[in-house]
Amino acid sequence: MTNEPRRRLSRRAVIRQLGLLGGAVALAPLLSACGRGEPAVESPAPAPTQTRVASPTASAAGAATPTPASPTPTSTPAGERVVRHAMGQATVPAAPQRVVVLDMGELDIALALGVQPIGYATYTANEELAPYLQERMTESTWVGTVTEPDLELVLSLQPDLILTNKLRHEAIYQQLSQIAPTVCSETVGVVWKENLQLFAEALGKAEEGERLMADYFARLEEFKRAMGPRLDETEVSLVRSFPDHVRIYMKASFMGSVVEDAGLPRPPAQDKDIFMEEATAERIRDLDGDVMFIMYWNRQQGEQLSQLMQHPLWSRLDVVQQGRVYEVDDRIWGTGLGPLAANRIIDDLFKYLVEEWA
Repeated sequence: MTNEPRRRLSRRAVIRQLGLLGGAVALAPLLSACGRGEPAVESPAPAPTQTRVASPTASAAGAATPTPASPTPTSTPAGERVVRHAMGQATVPAAPQRVVVLDMGELDIALALGVQPIGYATYTANEELAPYLQERMTESTWVGTVTEPDLELVLSLQPDLILTNKLRHEAIYQQLSQIAPTVCSETVGVVWKENLQLFAEALGKAEEGERLMADYFARLEEFKRAMGPRLDETEVSLVRSFPDHVRIYMKASFMGSVVEDAGLPRPPAQDKDIFMEEATAERIRDLDGDVMFIMYWNRQQGEQLSQLMQHPLWSRLDVVQQGRVYEVDDRIWGTGLGPLAANRIIDDLFKYLVEEWA
């Protein structure tokens, strides 16, 4: 990409190029690309377009693996900056004013940096934002699901910056970049701190991003002091239930990264630098620990953890017998994917491991 002024297509030209006939884009390659990564969600039928003022209810799934490209800004004429990212580079405004975010981690990061997106996507249709996001969000337009963003609607908002990731939207990056400069992280989940750095640079908020991370690590030091000698002796098990299976979350996940940053060990069966493994009846013993945090994604569609809980081996787990199995909010632990959610995980660590064990 050069530093020449971006030539924007007309609305008619973009719609023609995107192949839109007035509805949401069908993104079959995107759905298959997600595989069973985080979130592994089959997209429902697109919901009608609507503008929402954020208010309480559900959210959905989170991911892991490669590291994103480091942000490398370059000064350009008229105060624009060139930001390198996972799909190349983008010439972004000095201070973006109309930002659209197409995944939940991007939404969390933007709000943490004090930026109010004009458009956002959710994991499922008709999904309301989690309370920890609502409390920071004013009126914003829902632009579809993460797997099926409505590109015509995104275009109509006239954004000056789009934030997303290669994992979800590599297939439509060219269309997105015709609508507005688009900055992509490589993936989501365990790399949330690198994503914060990248998106803070794209938003012209690099110093704010550094402050957020300094505050995060300061809170973790406070937690470690409060735990004292128990810190190294408290193995944390992480279990997440889906409508059709149960997962054990390992270290290379969003929630796993926060637990590791907190200095808490994992049970031997979960002390792996991978994203997750499926839990079956044969692996119930691998769920044991000194404390277990459980969460449910899209519970209204069903859950499978109760099947494991009915197995005779479940009641023999030490963590069950000690009464230290705690249900936490999946919208924070599973799908938050940013600094606001990470700090709420720390809140839960204080609540269950410091206050309740005092």
